Amino acid sequence: MIILHHLNNSRSQRILWLLEELNLEYQVKPYQRDSVTNLAPNTLTLIHPLGKSPIITDGDITIAESGAIIEYLIGTYHKESAEGQLVDPQRGNEVHRQYTYWLHFAEGTLMPPLVAKLVLDKVRTNAKPFFVKIIANKIVDKLMASYYGPIIAKNMDYIESHLAHNSWFSGEELTGADIQMSFPLEAAVARGNTKNFPNITKFVEKVHARPAYQAALEKGGKYDYV
Repeated sequence: MIILHHLNNSRSQRILWLLEELNLEYQVKPYQRDSVTNLAPNTLTLIHPLGKSPIITDGDITIAESGAIIEYLIGTYHKESAEGQLVDPQRGNEVHRQYTYWLHFAEGTLMPPLVAKLVLDKVRTNAKPFFVKIIANKIVDKLMASYYGPIIAKNMDYIESHLAHNSWFSGEELTGADIQMSFPLEAAVARGNTKNFPNITKFVEKVHARPAYQAALEKGGKYDYV
């Protein structure tokens, strides 16, 4: 039996979605973030040394990292399904090359500057006393203007342009690349950062409308990015 070790408001929501798209039997073991630090609880380290979600266990197999989990689940359990359902691209064609690219782009290129921005925003908000806050704001402003801001803008423009010509990230069919890309983009939409990106917004709306995604929400509990 597959067990998903599911942390609230985390990347593991997309693994729940994948499990539903694949129509697999699984169990959800929920974990809650620390109310002060917002970090995962230490109990997750009993499953994997780094103690981060998502993690799945499948019998005596333990797998962490969203991309690795997506590849494992699709490679192990994917079956040919009806039109409109998740597909597994054949190796060697353009669809598979796009699939591989976006599967790695999500965490390798897109997420690092977004996480950095989130951390810097918290520095700006939490800096005390007043004179420290002034200095902190100047540092954050400089980092965002000179480095992280342009990188994020370029990434978002690139995604928006790609989705203008493709129904999904690998082309016309839903693949694991869309599962992987869903978390950063729905977080961006939820935070109001995509007003000038209609194709990204449309992508997230399509994801949220899928029956499998809705079923995953019911099983995963409260999720702030929907």
